[in-house]
Amino acid sequence: MFLVFRLLFFAGLSSNRHDSTSMLPKAKLRMAGEWMDKDVTHPGVKSVGWALVQASRLHRSRTGDKLSELGLFAGQEQVLQALANAAGPMTMGELASILRVRPPTASKTVSRLSTLKLVERHTEPGDARIVRVKLTKEGKRKAAAIDAIWDEVEAELLAGFDNKDRKRLRKLLRRAAKNLAGVTGADQTGFETDDEPDELEISERELAVTA
Repeated sequence: MFLVFRLLFFAGLSSNRHDSTSMLPKAKLRMAGEWMDKDVTHPGVKSVGWALVQASRLHRSRTGDKLSELGLFAGQEQVLQALANAAGPMTMGELASILRVRPPTASKTVSRLSTLKLVERHTEPGDARIVRVKLTKEGKRKAAAIDAIWDEVEAELLAGFDNKDRKRLRKLLRRAAKNLAGVTGADQTGFETDDEPDELEISERELAVTA
């Protein structure tokens, strides 16, 4: 699927420039201040998990670069998106559930966003233990900008994928996440697949009927 692309810039070297690596018995590249062989790979490079991890890292890095232009860090945008999509103020527990993190983690992120004047916190009338959070006007503006960034990175991530590929990939990732949620005891809600079956599922059902 997606692997590390740090080596790609070497392809842009001028074709008439002498390539000193060709003089070495085994071509080497300089990365992170050290020399490494071109053919050195991670043992899990052919696994689905490895490809998924690399795609996730690159997606987070790309999103983080875009968010920095808004003065935000990766992860903070998810809180703003959740609040922007909510029908009203949310409790810390509700936020943590949607983001699939522990309440203290959600609380820490909310505190930082509050310092940036992007969210407001209010205690529940009659029960000061319950704190509800909502977006400020500036928070709503940031949330709209985040949606644009998310769409932009999504388009970059799935460039060359047609609608069938995108739908199929989304369903497979949800199914994989649900598998891990099941064995770890995590909440499985939100991993439901699309109701409309794709062509592969239809073919499998047809084979089952004719078998």
